[in-house]
Amino acid sequence: MKRPPIVAIIGHVDHGKTTLLDYIRKTNVVAGEAGGITQATHAYAVLHAGEQITFIDTPGHEAFGAMRERGARVADIAVLVVASTDSVENQTKEAIRVLEETKTPYVVALTKTDMNVPLDKVKNDLMQAGVLLEGFGGSVSFAGISAKAGDGVDDLLDLIVLTADVAHLEYDPVAPASGYCIEATKDAKRGVTAYVVVTAGVLKIGSEIRVGDVTAKVKGLEDSSGARIAECSAGLPC
Repeated sequence: MKRPPIVAIIGHVDHGKTTLLDYIRKTNVVAGEAGGITQATHAYAVLHAGEQITFIDTPGHEAFGAMRERGARVADIAVLVVASTDSVENQTKEAIRVLEETKTPYVVALTKTDMNVPLDKVKNDLMQAGVLLEGFGGSVSFAGISAKAGDGVDDLLDLIVLTADVAHLEYDPVAPASGYCIEATKDAKRGVTAYVVVTAGVLKIGSEIRVGDVTAKVKGLEDSSGARIAECSAGLPC
């Protein structure tokens, strides 16, 4: 069966990654983060033109390099966010390296187009960094967007859906689940809570899951909006 794509949003700090995801989700994920920097790597499912897409919000600050790489490896597709006002910076180059090493298909979001900065410079800088955009000698799709105003975001989501269609992402609905643990927390009321993305099969309440050498039984499941669910199929977070 067809499954939703898992998409990582990566790029340099302050280039608009979380603002983009915030617009897509219509909620605020910045509030409460120390210094306004995303510190947790969580996944969120959204619906676009009848298609589900799972986004992983990966930290852009250099202190979270290892987490960012883990996020890219989980993803089927990545969105490389580059601010038109700042162009290619150190973490942009690092993100490009991760994408190349993991062979992750990706599209580029040129953000902050509401600042009316000509895009030729950032396109040329990306070419110098090895990212050849469509119309600039390459085949990497891109969209100019303003995450604050929402301009171009639908075009970006269309590109993601098209890239996912080309990848022919499928799963076996009767297979046991496998996937990735993005984060884990522990509190007095809920006990151990794992934020996971299922990449194959179906995860159900009562299933036994293993992370490393630790095995536990699933006592409850919630989707990314916090609603209780009985199972979570491949391509979705819970």
